[in-house]
Amino acid sequence: MKYRNTAMAVTLGMLVCSLSACSAAGSAASSEDSDAEDTDTAVTTDLSKIDSTKWLYNEDDDVWYQTGISYCSNPADASYETLAVFVPGAYIDGTKNDDGTYTCTLNTTAEINGYTAQSAPVVMPINTPGYSAQAALTDYSSSVTSYTDAGFVYVHAGCRGRDAGAPAGVADLKAAIRYIRYSKDTLAGDTDSIFTFGMSGGGAQSAIVGASGNSALYDAYLKQIGAVEGVSDAVLGSVCWCPITNLDSADGAYEWMMGVTRSGLSEDEQALSDQLARYFAEYINNAGLVDEEGNALTLEKSEEGVYQAGSYYEYLKNTIEESLEHFLEDTEFPYTASSSQGGGHMHGGGQRPDGGTPPDGERPEGMPEGEGPGDMNFEAMDDITRNDTSASGLSLTGTYETAQDYIDALNVNGEWVSYDASANTVTIKDIASFVQAFKTASKNLGAFDQLDRGQGENTLFGYGDGSGAHFDAMMRDVLASINSVYANEYAQEYDADILKTDSLGNTAETRVNMYTPLYYLLSSQEGYQTSTPAKYWRIRTGINQSDCALSTEANLTLALESNTAVESVDFETVWGQGHTQAERTGNSTENFIAWVQSCTMQK
Repeated sequence: MKYRNTAMAVTLGMLVCSLSACSAAGSAASSEDSDAEDTDTAVTTDLSKIDSTKWLYNEDDDVWYQTGISYCSNPADASYETLAVFVPGAYIDGTKNDDGTYTCTLNTTAEINGYTAQSAPVVMPINTPGYSAQAALTDYSSSVTSYTDAGFVYVHAGCRGRDAGAPAGVADLKAAIRYIRYSKDTLAGDTDSIFTFGMSGGGAQSAIVGASGNSALYDAYLKQIGAVEGVSDAVLGSVCWCPITNLDSADGAYEWMMGVTRSGLSEDEQALSDQLARYFAEYINNAGLVDEEGNALTLEKSEEGVYQAGSYYEYLKNTIEESLEHFLEDTEFPYTASSSQGGGHMHGGGQRPDGGTPPDGERPEGMPEGEGPGDMNFEAMDDITRNDTSASGLSLTGTYETAQDYIDALNVNGEWVSYDASANTVTIKDIASFVQAFKTASKNLGAFDQLDRGQGENTLFGYGDGSGAHFDAMMRDVLASINSVYANEYAQEYDADILKTDSLGNTAETRVNMYTPLYYLLSSQEGYQTSTPAKYWRIRTGINQSDCALSTEANLTLALESNTAVESVDFETVWGQGHTQAERTGNSTENFIAWVQSCTMQK
């Protein structure tokens, strides 16, 4: 049984999972979870397991920890490829050594929130905005205590970033997961209950890890760095805030949804934008996406715009409407709105039922202390190029006494939202009206595979020297279809880059597949059933973000919901929030903890 939770925001007090299989994933792994366990007869490695005589202890926080643990025997960059582990104090009994370290054994009877040293979930942050590197921790960080206090084992794995070229980052994370499983008898935690979580590029890599478990495409890259062999790299759960992913179709999706907001384009540029939108429609119509009732989701030609009709269009339109309905449901009026920092967009800065505010500016999940949580801005951190290329945008400030007052403010430049107060339902005129108001384009044509190879994702699919390369086959085909000198020159550049191979002989097509969750999740794709996907997923996005089209998160959700290996998908688009750890209510860290608990604790 599979469910999509779009009607409830999870908080710490909500620990009951509506999926019965969710609670069965608790203190011991079921036989169905054995795919995520090691095959002891085939384990091959030169690495030693976590040393039980090298533990350190933070008495103030009651946390045992080790840093600088090598998780691969032939690291490409040893400054990144180490991990740190943080274990709740109750799970370990230690005897102090002469050098200040401790020799420890597991305490298998102590409990925290119903967990023991053998059943505690293992959580792994992936803080890689813009697919950047994640620095290895070299010392204790008190930022882990939210998780250890909940009874979780916290594993922080350093990993290489986009300068190393895909699939380096995910290969490192997989190697770390393998090592943790390999060390399961010397480390507290249930290695069948590993959860990854991340935001932006980190959310993307959490999704990739979650979708590509045990994919053979990674084997050569893992062998190259000396990862443990014969051990699973699958995870039980994946949490993704605003994941910048599915890059094989992202350029087309961007133009299909947000191209309407561009202005001042040349004739060639307008042709490129429109043709990308058409190719995205073709992609959708061949993807095999279905709704919860199994109905095919497709796009159709329309009188206005490019393929702005069809069941897929209506699905996204309904998703936008549902997001606004949830906002009105969650918000206490009078409500005070404040303009966001960029693009004329608005985030919910008013009162929510729990007294909280949206998490703009929170420290990214897993980021150590001392790195500026108060003014954290993922768009600045990820070093991705964004420009003010939008034609318009609606900025809301001030106090609104009622929901109708808020709706009236949305319609200040012309009516595009209608509201039925008795049923708390809204209807938007069309997706283009919403996009013009709140989701205007902020990236140039080739939002992810930029014409000048200048976008962060171009570096990601470069060849390890920090230089960018083209990777989007859809973009190449679109350029080849446009009969102009402008397009033909670029088409040749794209073709040359896409056909180039990396050090292991793989082209950009293979590497893009490795970094595309839908390649593994959709039955229409060659990678379907070649991996062990995570069973539990939680996806959140700020609906106003202009970093990618809403189809990015929607398509990931649809693919997961139709995949028989996936048990549950908890998806929400959060009205009024942008590129952030978006939550309907409450705090992203607390909600994440509650969700993990709901997926692991027995009733």
